[in-house]
Parts: sequence; C-alpha cells; structure tokens
Amino acid sequence: MHPAPSVIIFTVLSGLGFGLLFFLCAGVVRPFGLDAFLVWGFAYALAIIGLAASTFHLGQPMRAWRAFTQWRTSWLSREAWASVASLLMSAPLALAAIFGGALPVFFEMVAAAMCLLTIFATSMIYTQIAAVPRWNFWTTPALFIVFALTGGAILSGLTFLSLILCGTLAAVLWVSFKLGDGRFAARGATMGSATGLGGLGAVRQFAPAHTGSNYLLREMIHVVGRKHSQRLRVLSILCAAVLPALVFLVLPLGIGAIAIALCLHVIGAFAARWLFFAEAEHVVGLYYGQR
Repeated sequence: MHPAPSVIIFTVLSGLGFGLLFFLCAGVVRPFGLDAFLVWGFAYALAIIGLAASTFHLGQPMRAWRAFTQWRTSWLSREAWASVASLLMSAPLALAAIFGGALPVFFEMVAAAMCLLTIFATSMIYTQIAAVPRWNFWTTPALFIVFALTGGAILSGLTFLSLILCGTLAAVLWVSFKLGDGRFAARGATMGSATGLGGLGAVRQFAPAHTGSNYLLREMIHVVGRKHSQRLRVLSILCAAVLPALVFLVLPLGIGAIAIALCLHVIGAFAARWLFFAEAEHVVGLYYGQR
C-alpha cells in the first residue's frame, strides 16, 4: 500500500494523544493547576492534530463530516464517533484538574475506556480489510493499542510501566513482522483467483490491462526493497522500544529524560507505521502481476 504521509501522521499522533488521555482519564497521573493545563492541552493537541491530518488523505476534505453517517457498517465512522465522545468526556476531567475540582471515579473509568475504544476503532479500520492479509490479523489491533499505551506511559513519566510496555512493544513489533511476512502466501490468493479465471487452468498476464497508471497502481501497490525494509524494522524496534527503555534506566526521571525518550519513540513509531503501510500487500496486485 502507498504510505501516505497524512495517514501516517494521523495514526501516530492520534495514538499518542489518546494514549496520554487514557492515563490522565484513568487517574494514573494527576497533574493539577498549570501543570494540568499543559499536560491535558498537549494530549488534546496530539489527538486533534492527528485526527485533522487524516482528512488530508480524502479527495474532498470538506466532506469529512459524512464519515459520521455510516456508523452501522464502517469502522472509520465508529472511530470518528468514539474520538469525539472521548474528547468530550475528557474535557470535564481536564477542567476539574485545572481548577481543583473532582469527578466520580466511574466517570474517569468510562472516559478512559472511550480512549481505548477510539484506538481500537482506528486499528479496526485496517484490520477489517480482508484484501490485505498482513493487516487482517490480530497483530494489527495489538500494535495500535500497545503503541498508544507505550507513548502515553512515556509522556506520563511512568518509569516502571514504560519499561514493561517498551518490552511488550518490541515483542509485538517483532512478531508482527515475522508473522506478517507469511500472511499473503497463507491466504492462498493467486492471479487465477484475482481474475476469476483460475478454473480454466494456470493464469498469467499476457499484457497490461492499460497503458497508463491508475488509482489502484498508485494507492494499492507499493514495492519496498528487502534491505531497506530490514533496516527500517531494526530502526523501529530500537527507537520505538529499546532506546526509550534505556533512557529511563540510565537517566534520572525528569523533563529531559521524558523528552529524549519521547523523541526516540516517535522516530521509531513513524518508521514502524511507514512499514505498516509500505509492506501491506493488497491482493489487487495479483491482477497486475505485481505479487
């Protein structure tokens, strides 16, 4: 799949934002006053910037509101509703933290659950696509959720939890790479099944379907070199998980350590998310002889 920058920014930043909002809503970290204004504001900024970036991948960004109308059948629509509900439910908690108030624990738990639901709904946008075997697997929601929680824990300065989540993230990334490599072959799709001509015998491409490019070739078929892919895999695991954990182990907890760990994590997250799209093989590539 074509790794569009807008979708990469959307998934990385919104994951970070809702991951931080989860820990704030759950009361795992409780900043007050000016600190609360800055931390909650940063979480909201990440989430909103990420969600706004997603609209730039649309042909008509002004029609993004229509995503809210298809909640019965579309995970994209469910994600849109869940994100709005999460931001609205988080607002009273943010105001209470800033001005010294308090809300019932039940309200905090529901708001935190909505943040997790938003992250899960985002992951299901891709997990539901059976035509992309690498995505159509349990590792996709696992990656989105663990990435969001790891980023949120790092931003929250939760040293012990960050170490645990960084280790979990490294393991999930490695498993997703290894298992994902065999998903397309395991699906058993061929040019015969792609064209519907498999019952007539072996099918091969005699000539291209057309002389120029088209939407499918631009968006659904992307080839990434094996060496390039392997380097980015190592970079993503190191920067997203291993190095941030080392930062928390070596440096004393503070703004500096959190900033360094966050920068490393974001670099790794962008590398991993670029691979998430670039390595995803759509079965439509079989029709064009590209798989």
